Amino acid sequence: MQNKEILGKSLESWKQEFPILKDLAALKETAWRNPDKRPIQEAAAGCPLTMADVEDASRRLDRFAAFFQAAFPETAASGGILESPLQEIPSMKAALEQEQACPIPGRLWIKLDSHLPISGSIKARGGIYEVLKTAEDIALEAGLLQLQDDYSILTTKPFQELFSRYSICVGSTGNLGLSIGIISAKLGFRVTVHMSSDARQWKKELLRSKGVTVREYDSDYSAAVAQGRKAAEGNPYCHFVDDENSRTLFLGYSVAALRLKKQLEENRIIVDEEHPLFVYLPCGVGGGPGGVAFGLKLVFGDHAHCFFAEPTHSCCMLLGMATGENSRLSVQDFGIDNRTVADGLAVGRASGFVGSLMRPFISGCYTLSDQRMYHMLSQLADTEGLYLEPSALAGMYGPLLLTRSPAFQEYIRQSDPDRKYLSQGSPNQGDQPQQTTPTWLSDSTQLVWATGGSMVPQQEMEAYYQKGKAC
Repeated sequence: MQNKEILGKSLESWKQEFPILKDLAALKETAWRNPDKRPIQEAAAGCPLTMADVEDASRRLDRFAAFFQAAFPETAASGGILESPLQEIPSMKAALEQEQACPIPGRLWIKLDSHLPISGSIKARGGIYEVLKTAEDIALEAGLLQLQDDYSILTTKPFQELFSRYSICVGSTGNLGLSIGIISAKLGFRVTVHMSSDARQWKKELLRSKGVTVREYDSDYSAAVAQGRKAAEGNPYCHFVDDENSRTLFLGYSVAALRLKKQLEENRIIVDEEHPLFVYLPCGVGGGPGGVAFGLKLVFGDHAHCFFAEPTHSCCMLLGMATGENSRLSVQDFGIDNRTVADGLAVGRASGFVGSLMRPFISGCYTLSDQRMYHMLSQLADTEGLYLEPSALAGMYGPLLLTRSPAFQEYIRQSDPDRKYLSQGSPNQGDQPQQTTPTWLSDSTQLVWATGGSMVPQQEMEAYYQKGKAC
């Protein structure tokens, strides 16, 4: 390994140029502050996507509301709008603070994308949206659909016959495949999901029960995506959902910010300079968290602070962004095995599209161990009665890092509008720094984005819970 060259440089040269790589390669929990984050006006001015793109995606989802009510009766109560609950978790906040002897500023909330209708994960946003846009484009071109139509007609035989002439394929570690497989099959598409070795068996079985073809591979996520892309090449009747590079997928996720704004207003939560919003998003290849964070930055500007959370064994986004190389590097290049219980985050090479686009927007990244995810999973179940899959707990560690991580403390110092500080508590044990929390953080909203879990079989969830109790 020591003699291996990576993009023309030795491993030792990489570690000398980017010291953070030493901790990543050693699988240490690591926090990184993005030095290239820019004020929102500057960041947005250099971005090829705009709020008009997000609003267009939102209108498209609204058009499909009638279809969802007809095709998925469980969405009737929400008027066919796929949205997840927003819930405060004060008991979890107290448990974390007591256990870690570390304050969490402001109030702690959770966005339960784990409970989104149809596929029970954040992938119900981008994955389903891309399939819907594909179906709409096909139906409009065929002359069977007009934008002003009641989209419940998409459930009728003429549309089923039309879509059956087309195929959808995707590479996935699990949740993206679930969302795309379920919605594509419901519309009538022939659909194939190329699953990596990390994918859970129950997800494969559920897809097959819906009539989806599942291809299994012994390799990781990148190999599954490559197989899916190859299968679609040269076939004008096959649409490949490219989780690594799709703008459509990205924009589907971004609509979450418009929905969250309404939920925050309903809960009388203010987001402004004196009441900042901190959001922690589990990150795999980057499309989901990138799209959500992008939308949040457009909606809330400099008052939203977004962080990506990754497993120590699959830290591809932190690696790509910290070095500036994005998708040109993989975790395997540095001897990291990309094996984690967080199957949805088991990605060795990040999206170059997302890494590049989000560089001026994102606040930072951090990694956490599988053991910590397991432990917080059981804590959340015990304190709030919420059961999530391990990857969905990746964001839960973020609020603690604001006052215990030197990298994030520096971020807070640079972001504090008044440069006023309020000392809280005493120095942590060991080599942890003095805990200092700016006064503006006391009125902040800390939001953990829970990305999946409601569809996990009870037996498997119980196994997760017991492992967490043992940690």
